[in-house]
Amino acid sequence: MARITLDHIRHAYGPNPKTAADYSLKEVDQDWADGSAYALLGPSGCGKTTLLNIISGLLAPSEGRLLFDGKDVTNLSTQARNIAQVFQFPVIYDTMTVYDNLAFPLRNRGVAEADVDRRVREILDMIGLSDRAKRRARGLTADQKQKISLGRGLVRSDVSAILFDEPLTVIDPHMKWVLRSQLKQLQKQFGFTMVYVTHDQTEALTFAEKVVVMYEGEVVQVGTPAELFETPKHTFVGYFIGSPGMNVLPAKISGTTANIGGQTVPLGFAPQVAGGEHIELGIRPEFVKLGREGMPVSISKVEDIGRHRIVRADLAGQPISIVVPEDGDIPAEPRATFQPSAINIYRDSWRIGGGA
Repeated sequence: MARITLDHIRHAYGPNPKTAADYSLKEVDQDWADGSAYALLGPSGCGKTTLLNIISGLLAPSEGRLLFDGKDVTNLSTQARNIAQVFQFPVIYDTMTVYDNLAFPLRNRGVAEADVDRRVREILDMIGLSDRAKRRARGLTADQKQKISLGRGLVRSDVSAILFDEPLTVIDPHMKWVLRSQLKQLQKQFGFTMVYVTHDQTEALTFAEKVVVMYEGEVVQVGTPAELFETPKHTFVGYFIGSPGMNVLPAKISGTTANIGGQTVPLGFAPQVAGGEHIELGIRPEFVKLGREGMPVSISKVEDIGRHRIVRADLAGQPISIVVPEDGDIPAEPRATFQPSAINIYRDSWRIGGGA
């Protein structure tokens, strides 16, 4: 496995980029640890697949260098980088059996047949296709074919990194959970360096040790699931992570208090702000308490999702979501308070302070 260094990487699909807007991938300058699991998370078009393809060698960056364990591999092919990649849709040999599909990468590298058999049978058990080992791949379902693709990515133990580009799209929800859990277990057991691209926050947060959140071609935060939830560095992270996402409300700051449409919110800390800046207060719905004290809110809808209820309301002209426990009270004249330690303050969308 390898430590991956992204040394001032940028990429533009058009010729002669001149401004930041010309780059589909803004500058990325980071080290990703050997033997760790990373997820690239963000909406379609945010640059995550571009970055993955630069790491794999399918795309050459416009600027910067890529290093594996300190060695410059920017101009090396995917094969020379010793990368395994699993794509969104199955890439397999239909005329081969399931067993031979998995064995092919090992045989192609001259691995002893006894070792091939041992490793292939391990992977067959993991992906639940042992009973179909001798069947040709042509007749299998789309999710079974994708399991073979996943297995081919995992069958080699000598790769520098294993890259996954939204690999569970065609797999049913229960099997997604099973395979994701197995991938995580294998990563921990064998120390694979894994990079997993997805737009699904559940996949990212349950698979990765570190999640790389991307927005409009830029890496806006790299952190653990807890860090992304508790202290989002950018309002997009707050909005994108969590269900429902963070409430982000325009605010004015005065010392240790915030003002939202005439309502005063105690902060417990004093953010450093200046005049003319766009200031917002971020608070997770889980940390808004509904009761008979605090700021008046007007409820528009209550969504009962079993374990708790999501209250959609209006606070001083701004929409706000509140999570209420299943047995929690919703008063006839509701008021809301914010947990000070869970408040984040943002200047021009970037976090400048918080109580967490």
